[in-house]
Amino acid sequence: MDPRVVRENHFKAVNDTLGQAAGDAVLAAFGFRLAAWAGLRTAVGRLGGDECAVVLELASDRRAQRLEQLVRMLHTPVTLDDGRTVDVAASVGAAAPDVLGTRDLSALQRAADAALYAGKHSGRAVVAMAAHATTPSINGRRAGRPGTAVWGRAA
Repeated sequence: MDPRVVRENHFKAVNDTLGQAAGDAVLAAFGFRLAAWAGLRTAVGRLGGDECAVVLELASDRRAQRLEQLVRMLHTPVTLDDGRTVDVAASVGAAAPDVLGTRDLSALQRAADAALYAGKHSGRAVVAMAAHATTPSINGRRAGRPGTAVWGRAA
């Protein structure tokens, strides 16, 4: 079970410059790409806004290669129905039970989220380490993320 959190880096700019329909098309393209990359017997879903999650079994000896493949897929431009092309980029955070020593899905998701933000805009996937697992969170959301500015308030 390796949770991945994926975030499209410039989604607001797509909506603001190309419109809501273009933003929806980019989200749909990301969803299809995530599902194709993850394959059968996985869980792929949208967490909200421009964030998605994938839960799958991934062999540790293939992890780096598969994550590089995911990043390449997510950085492929999206062609809209009207022929316009949208350059896209994504940040990817990953967490693995063998690295963090837990199979608790909530703990893995929080660590993947912290790794995503640690490597934001790096153009590569970041696998969570022990330090990511100890990042404070509020109701499962990383402290400091939008909506979590005040400690103790729900995200």
